[in-house]
Amino acid sequence: MALIELKHVFKDYQNEEVVTPVLHDLNFKIEKGEFVAIMGPSGSGKSTLMHILGFLDKITKGEFLFGGKDVSMLSDDELAVMRGQSIGFVFQAFHLLPRTTVLENVMLPLIYSQVSAEERSARAKAALDSVGLSHRLEFSPSQLSGGEKQRVAIARALVNNPSVIFADEPTGNLDSKSGLQVMKILQKLNDDGHTIILVTHEKYTADHAKRILRIKDGVIESDDKVLNRQIAAASTDLVK
Repeated sequence: MALIELKHVFKDYQNEEVVTPVLHDLNFKIEKGEFVAIMGPSGSGKSTLMHILGFLDKITKGEFLFGGKDVSMLSDDELAVMRGQSIGFVFQAFHLLPRTTVLENVMLPLIYSQVSAEERSARAKAALDSVGLSHRLEFSPSQLSGGEKQRVAIARALVNNPSVIFADEPTGNLDSKSGLQVMKILQKLNDDGHTIILVTHEKYTADHAKRILRIKDGVIESDDKVLNRQIAAASTDLVK
């Protein structure tokens, strides 16, 4: 059973009498443990597709199965619960709270869970350790480099042990060395069994995945394995 399956999915946006079609008859599966890049130019529909897969938006027509369950007709509240339980997000702009510490930022997704304060702290520290930031727990975001901010965002995405981690242009605001560090972390997480979905317009970044879905004008143009995969080099070890 696939983790994610789309069957004849369409997405339209309606503004008064104007209907704008965005996604057209999408059909594909993503298995648990895959590392898939969704690649396309601006306006291709890749962000809309990510929002649907991450339970941030709903399809107009078709079927969206997650773990074998049809989630197409779930309410906004039900989608929010699914999102909190199953999805971790890493965005280009980091989205860290400026007046809270690194540790507190990573603990945020656990605030409304049934996890004790002690367990929240332990899980956040473990997530930060996995991205090489155990020495930055009490720092504020303003004291971090861009690469460190993105690593905090990855730790925050990990803390709920989600089924899928979405990385939306995760290297877009970073220099090349920091970008490679981020890709190295994502590859390591995938090696450890995490399902990663990377959204990007850059082929070099997409080539760090194992499979590339190319989308153009709301249609899947191609769906191929990466033959000459980029492996983030050992020389990009995290700076302590």
